[in-house]
Amino acid sequence: MLSQTLILEVGIAVFLVTVVGLLANKLKFSVIPFFIIIGMVLGAENAPKIGHIDLSFEESKPFIEFMGRLGVLFLLFYLGLEFSVGRLIKSGKSIVSGGLVYVCLNFVSGLLIGWLMDLPFKEMMVLCGIMTSSSTAIVAKVLTDLKRTANPETEVIMGMIMFDDLFIAMHISFLSGLILTGSSSVWTVLGTSLLALGFILTFIIVGRKLVPSIDKLLQDTTSEIFILITISLLFVIAGFSETIHVAEAIGALLAGLVLADSKYIKKIEGMVLPFKDFFGAMFFFSFGLSIDMYSLGGAIGWATLAAVITIICNLASGYFAAKFAGMKPRAAFDIGFTLSARGEFSIIMANIGKAGKLLPVIQSFVVVYVLILSIVSPLLTKESRRIWNGLFGEEKAPVKKKKTLSDLELQAKND
Repeated sequence: MLSQTLILEVGIAVFLVTVVGLLANKLKFSVIPFFIIIGMVLGAENAPKIGHIDLSFEESKPFIEFMGRLGVLFLLFYLGLEFSVGRLIKSGKSIVSGGLVYVCLNFVSGLLIGWLMDLPFKEMMVLCGIMTSSSTAIVAKVLTDLKRTANPETEVIMGMIMFDDLFIAMHISFLSGLILTGSSSVWTVLGTSLLALGFILTFIIVGRKLVPSIDKLLQDTTSEIFILITISLLFVIAGFSETIHVAEAIGALLAGLVLADSKYIKKIEGMVLPFKDFFGAMFFFSFGLSIDMYSLGGAIGWATLAAVITIICNLASGYFAAKFAGMKPRAAFDIGFTLSARGEFSIIMANIGKAGKLLPVIQSFVVVYVLILSIVSPLLTKESRRIWNGLFGEEKAPVKKKKTLSDLELQAKND
């Protein structure tokens, strides 16, 4: 039976999320760590009460968790809308060069931390995904806030993120086969992973051919029918994906990738954006609610070490990316610091581990790791030029030699 205070509890939760969001914007920080922290504080055992309302949200927690689940779908769906298949193909060179170095360095760093923590294979694979997945949401916000969207290094950054997103999609499919099937057989896991890969490729190929038919369906419809068609496609595709052990998040991403080629893409984005923002905020809040803040102590040291290694690896990948793109070495700091942000994808990876009943240390690790990098990365990105100048000195523009009167007379004579 639903609680009589369910609506009030959800209303208070949304209000508190709004308050911390306003605070984050005032301080010009990413909102993600604020949403997680308020969830952790309110989810604690000694959370305060207002009359009969328990601010630990025990009654409304299942509903808030479902809202967070929707947040994952809308976040991934919107990401797919931003990165169409056509755009991925056109950006192939910038994606493969810098992106491959980025993924390899971060994945190996995950293996290193997992080995140092003496984690089992499944937990180690989740950890590798957590440390490899940059936060598209934070990166996009930082670039916009710092007014760097038109900078030459931004194209490289977005290309590397697109490659990373593709890798993460494959890795989530692999983890789904490894963890969610509950099988320990190598052949079963391999078969499930290949099925997932086959589904993804088939869906993209077939889905692109169905876009004209979808456009006809969307043509001359009311806004109500338009959004119903769009969201029904999202939910059906995501739900079907889960039935074949492909994470529902990947199904949402695929739906976005296909609809990105629709001629109604701008209208779809405009209608989906409010859902993405609202349910996305509830996703981070609900994740915070599920965390016992008093159990984080054992993960602080490892997560801090992992965060430092992530920044170092990303600076290295930024150096190679800048070199491949023919940019100045200082662009490595802009690229590396920007890509160090961690957020939604790391949490999705951890949630897969939680669903598979892996060691609780993964949840504790990801909280501290994401909090550190979602706060530190934007700060380092903002000061990247100053840090470079402090370490290597400011690059001086070449001084043009002033022409003397005799030089001008000689030039006139030659002309």
